[in-house]
Amino acid sequence: MHQTWRRSLQLRVVSITLVASSLLVGGFAVLVAERITNILLDNATADVKERLENGRNYAESQISVYPVSYAPKLGATFEATALYLAGNDPEQVAGVVVALQADRYPSIPAATSPARVDVGPMISKELRERVVGGEVAHQIQTGDLDAGTAKYLVYGSPVPTKFGQVELYYFVPLTRWDKIAEESRSTVVATGITLVLLLGLLSALVTRLVVNPVRVASRTAQRLSAGLLDQRMVVNGEDDLALLAASFNQMATNLQRQIVRLEEMSRLQRRFTSDVSHELRTPLTTVRMAADLIFAERDEFDPAVARSAELLQAELDRFEGLLTDLLEISRFDAGFAMLDAEPTDLVPVVHRVVDRLDGLAARLGVPLRMTTPDLPVIAEVDPRRVERILRNLVGNAVEHGEGRPVEVVLGVDEQAVAITVRDHGVGLKPGEEKLVFNRFWRADPSRARQTGGTGLGLSISLEDARLHGGWLEAWGAPGQGAQFRLTLPVRAGDRLTSAPLRLVPGDATIVPVLQVPNAPRLAIGPGATPAQGTESGPEGSDHPAESPVGVPRTEVTR
Repeated sequence: MHQTWRRSLQLRVVSITLVASSLLVGGFAVLVAERITNILLDNATADVKERLENGRNYAESQISVYPVSYAPKLGATFEATALYLAGNDPEQVAGVVVALQADRYPSIPAATSPARVDVGPMISKELRERVVGGEVAHQIQTGDLDAGTAKYLVYGSPVPTKFGQVELYYFVPLTRWDKIAEESRSTVVATGITLVLLLGLLSALVTRLVVNPVRVASRTAQRLSAGLLDQRMVVNGEDDLALLAASFNQMATNLQRQIVRLEEMSRLQRRFTSDVSHELRTPLTTVRMAADLIFAERDEFDPAVARSAELLQAELDRFEGLLTDLLEISRFDAGFAMLDAEPTDLVPVVHRVVDRLDGLAARLGVPLRMTTPDLPVIAEVDPRRVERILRNLVGNAVEHGEGRPVEVVLGVDEQAVAITVRDHGVGLKPGEEKLVFNRFWRADPSRARQTGGTGLGLSISLEDARLHGGWLEAWGAPGQGAQFRLTLPVRAGDRLTSAPLRLVPGDATIVPVLQVPNAPRLAIGPGATPAQGTESGPEGSDHPAESPVGVPRTEVTR
């Protein structure tokens, strides 16, 4: 129900219309019903007051002829008067009871018509006191006056006589008026319900006229996003919805034209890169053979020529690496890269990478520290690609290490393995942790390369990590160095949710800086432990920062 409410605009509009109209019509129905009831009660009150006025005059004329000495003999006159007032009225209402009483003269018996009807419980103390006090008063009471339980309008009035005051009461049943009021309320309720349903139906029809084109536009947009660029909306009429459909079709046409043009340009670019890389291999092979021959005989040349031969050999190595990287990038761009995953122990892979770069690190005066579990770390990966990623990361850290130690740490848990490469060099400025994976990007363009890199290593490493379904992330701060983290699933095809190693080092000190758009969100302070904070993954989803698994580990420093 919650999903349906969130997804259906028509349901929300119809529901809100029904609720609002129900409240409005319900309030109106209450007011109308109350007004009808008041009108009926006013009519009944006016009728009884008129009858009471006539009855009081008649009773006064009949009783006033007797002096006070005849008071004990007035019982028959009371009965005759009550009988006349209850039965001889041409406007007689069925069920009306008339009572004559003399509360100040207990010797005069009360008279009612019909006779022997006990009206005492129907006259409240308050009403009796007001009538005896000389006021005309009324009230509504429910009781049984030998005609079944019903609601009565009780009116009382004093009747002056020569010997004193007597009281005249009318008991008029409100059954007919209640029936009329009930029928009126039923009519109002039925009319209100019908009106609410009609309003709901009308809102559904109107909303459908608006929502249907929006749904068609949504489905068309989904087909366009799926690659069906020839999808268009049907344009009917000249109203706002037709203008929306025409504008949508024009937008789709422009997008199709632009996408086709970009795809063609991308295809030509990929083909150009691949063709150039392949075409350069033949002359490169010839130049390589000649350069190898010259390099082998460099001891027989004068020092200037020998140095030129060495430079030529180094640049040819770099050029050959660049061609290899370009071919690899072109395969990624074309979608032809394949993953040859197999169960692999990553501990020897890490050791092998560190061993190969040990000479470069020693030449630059950068100590290499390696921490790996004592037990094998088995994961379903492509060992060639993982080794290439680590070679790029460690080589990059050595080049930017500024003579300070570079730390390589391997961690594992049940779902993932992670390798972090930490240097203590110049670090990265805010926002550069995303730019380092761009092709040919350099933090300092004036900085000379020590490893002869091509500028494509981190880009290829990122593509290799994505091919595994893993993450390759970077962290850095000015003056605190940088740390790269490679996270791979233990089983090929599994979805990563967390990493066994932290992206932000525990010894990092976060300096307050201006917020950088798209920068990772880090909740960590000086001296924070690995259990603190959360880190944003490369897909934008938050995953907890976990500590390395508590297994025996070996730390090696070179």
